[in-house]
Amino acid sequence: MPALELPPLPPPPAAASIDALAAELEASAAAPLLLRAANDLARLSTDYHHDSPVLTPLLRGRSAQLAVVASTVEQVIAVAAACARHRVPLTVRGAGTGNYGQCVPLAGGLVLDLTGLNRLRRLDPASGVVEAEAGCRLADLDGALAPNGRALRLAPSSWRTATLGGFIAGGSGGIGSLRWGFLRDPGNLLALEVVTLEPQPRLLRLEGSAAQPLNHAYGSNGILTALTLATAAAVAWQQLVVGFSDWGAALAAARELPTTALDLNALALLQAPVAAALPWPQGCPPPEAGEQRLLLLAAPDSLPLLPAWLAERGGRLRWQQPEGASRGVPLRELCWNHTTLHWRARNPGWTYLQMLLPQPEAPLLEAVGQRWGPRVLWHLEAVRQAGCGRLAALPLVQLQEAAALAELIDFCRGHGAVIFDPHVLTVEEGGLGVVDANQVAAKAAHDPAGLLNPGKLRGWSER
Repeated sequence: MPALELPPLPPPPAAASIDALAAELEASAAAPLLLRAANDLARLSTDYHHDSPVLTPLLRGRSAQLAVVASTVEQVIAVAAACARHRVPLTVRGAGTGNYGQCVPLAGGLVLDLTGLNRLRRLDPASGVVEAEAGCRLADLDGALAPNGRALRLAPSSWRTATLGGFIAGGSGGIGSLRWGFLRDPGNLLALEVVTLEPQPRLLRLEGSAAQPLNHAYGSNGILTALTLATAAAVAWQQLVVGFSDWGAALAAARELPTTALDLNALALLQAPVAAALPWPQGCPPPEAGEQRLLLLAAPDSLPLLPAWLAERGGRLRWQQPEGASRGVPLRELCWNHTTLHWRARNPGWTYLQMLLPQPEAPLLEAVGQRWGPRVLWHLEAVRQAGCGRLAALPLVQLQEAAALAELIDFCRGHGAVIFDPHVLTVEEGGLGVVDANQVAAKAAHDPAGLLNPGKLRGWSER
């Protein structure tokens, strides 16, 4: 595989253009907060792409020339208008918890921080439908929903820091995907409020299918200012840690559990070396030698049956606490990409992959083990895909060269896995690898000059 290269990009705007844009914003009635200090620009021009040894050198030094922190929609409109008039690229960001370089400005210009846009606008008590601004942190939003007996359906493991707009623009699923699938599944995202990047920006409300082209588009085809979501009835989820001495028995239990009538919100399976490296909650005993661990968020009404069901399959309940009542690291921060974060904190020479496993899963897992041995360690997550229970994987990988990673990716694809490659730049390669014509059409409609997050939408570059 050839080394990953940056796509064709416009040159960064001249300093005079940036100065003129800044002066215009400072003089506007909506005047947002402007930041030009080097440390602020560096901080707001990066995310967690450093998990990838391919993206890290490619994106090194890529930075905005001006940063703006907006707290009102009027400020966002002013920024969009000024960028359009001065032909300055604009990259939108939330908390920067993405892993693909989604908010790294490839062509310089302005980075727009929306974390100040954080109001809960509306909660329908009858339906549970919620409308909130893009900068709302997901944990804060869940806290606001709780008194009404509601909760977010889906959340990343970075739930405490990630923003709603960033999750929709750059994420795909996470905790809750076992019940509710992925963000792009119909019924999760109901509507978007969007600002267009034009000399006279429009404020649009896109509902239903009209909102989908902006879902997981890295902010490349519209500035999300508010989102309307379906929520779920709140459940007092119980955290369970289950030990297995045998990997095959643990895998079988992980496959079978989602087919039961037991109500689960998350299920993660960690191979023994991974489990041994994680920081467990207070009171949870560390894994014994060779112990695989199954992590569950289970409804209270599952508890009379679940321990016995697990014991019949070789599992031993090692720890249990209600979510929110335990001390230390919660289980939701030991799964999804927090597993990668904790592992890399101790093993920085490792990276990871993302894939949907074929069914049955064991042949691929065994074939990878035979070829790569302990250089690939398994971390599985139960999800719902196209209405059916599946196992996804975020394996930890001791490979650093692009060619070696490509060999592993091709091997897994050859065995039936669907790869969501975290070592690429564009929306398409990080997803299913194909151009979505609707995403490109939305960019043409909302960003006709192509100034939003240049280089991230392959279909726009190839149109």
